[in-house]
Amino acid sequence: MSGKIPDLIRQGLASGWKAMDGAAQRNDLFLSADVAVIGSGAGGGIAAEALSLAGLDVLLLEEGGLHSSSDFRLLEAKAYPELYQESASRQTLDKAITILQGRAVGGSTVVNWTSSFRTPPDTLLWWQENHGLPGLSVEAMRPWFEQAERRLGIGPWLAEPNGNNLVLERGCLALGLRHARIPRNVRGCWNLGYCGMGCPTNAKQSMLVTCIPSALSRGARLLSRARVDRLAADPAGKSISAIEGSFLGADGNTPSGRRFMVRARHVVLAAGAIGTPAILLRSGLADASGQTGRRTFLHPVTLSAALMPERIEPYNGAPQSVYSDHYMHTQPLDGALGFKLEVPPIHPLLASVTFPGFGSEQASLLRQLPHLHATLALMRDGFHPDSRGGEVRLRSDGSPVLDYPLNDVIWDGARRSWLAMAELQFAAGARLAMPLHEAARPASSWRQARAMIEGLPLRALQARLVSAHVMGGMAMGGDPSLSVVDEWGGHWTWRNLTVLDGSIFPTSIGANPQLSVYAFALRGADHLARTLARG
Repeated sequence: MSGKIPDLIRQGLASGWKAMDGAAQRNDLFLSADVAVIGSGAGGGIAAEALSLAGLDVLLLEEGGLHSSSDFRLLEAKAYPELYQESASRQTLDKAITILQGRAVGGSTVVNWTSSFRTPPDTLLWWQENHGLPGLSVEAMRPWFEQAERRLGIGPWLAEPNGNNLVLERGCLALGLRHARIPRNVRGCWNLGYCGMGCPTNAKQSMLVTCIPSALSRGARLLSRARVDRLAADPAGKSISAIEGSFLGADGNTPSGRRFMVRARHVVLAAGAIGTPAILLRSGLADASGQTGRRTFLHPVTLSAALMPERIEPYNGAPQSVYSDHYMHTQPLDGALGFKLEVPPIHPLLASVTFPGFGSEQASLLRQLPHLHATLALMRDGFHPDSRGGEVRLRSDGSPVLDYPLNDVIWDGARRSWLAMAELQFAAGARLAMPLHEAARPASSWRQARAMIEGLPLRALQARLVSAHVMGGMAMGGDPSLSVVDEWGGHWTWRNLTVLDGSIFPTSIGANPQLSVYAFALRGADHLARTLARG
């Protein structure tokens, strides 16, 4: 496949892009730039292009490796160690929630499932009224969403949903639930269904094939396998004076022994909602409000599996193309947690570590993989008074971990979501359904499933919870005593530091956050470019 499809990254490197692999460095490096961008995902990639277009000398720093379409072989055992944080096994402090985050040039945009939603209007209104951000109206944000959508090919998915998504659509129709098709950021998609392992056809319009190549073609530099250890600060000047870090070896994890230092006129932090706070915490540069790393949100996800009479092959076809927001709007925004219904693709390796059961019991379930369906419920956290999210902390070696306590508000949402998903699956014709919980067993009717779910113990490690959306921890706001950055991502304390990633969101989004990060990063990068030009 790779021999027939142009490899945009290898072509660019051959043309003279200034891309350096930290694993190949034999000496320490000392570099300078107008702007150093730490992290190359949705926020960092957008920022690198926008600032390069403004004529600034941009240096892009990325902890992960540089991979391209020729490297993406649709193999789970290869993709997870290469492209994900902690080999797709990152977990919260109590190990109750598995967190899927990208770790490569392009970040999570390389491995996400392409679902693209604008920030919901009720979320923007909440931020305006409760976080001192009056400029974030739907009308004010519309141009930035439109620009991101044009740039990244975001539009309706016109092809027929795959069998997995059709189950969700069929259940919604049977129950009269609001539902719609999911916009996706793809051009010329082959409808393979392996988006989470990197796109071998370059159809997914990730940062890897859009904004990063654009920035590099305009003279930006890329330093991969480069882990930022700390930021050095000048307290008198209230500025970041240097970036210090370690190069990683070819395995992408072990320090090579070589180091780097960067001096930049301005620093953009875009290392993600766990990585960005961790860098500041390691540097001893917590903000005056004491909010760095706090109020970090996840969209905790519950899942329900079902066996369908027809063959649906949940591993083939666009992974997410149908959704329902019905249960987002059955209670007040700050009431019991609402949830969004979508479906995940099901591939053997990730399924084996997510689905409950062991040995022959789980093997029996996975042998029926072509008939297996799963629905997920994405819970909207951060609005209820008792939904306070979690806190990014540092382990003894300086690596980050998210402490995300599971309280009654979350467990209430989990039980309601299991009930909603099971009812929907039986309405869609399921033979068996079962929430992903260690104490659950397959139910053959909605009545049986309801009785079982209502009796399930609500305990960490028994309920299987996951998340691919990390937000908050560097919240923007209008009051420096209650927030970390202003509405443009500018740090309240350090005058030459801007944050442009999902960590700036004061709550969760209530939808897959990719497009929200793009739009806010475009807005913040544009403001930064104009500010630096005036400076």
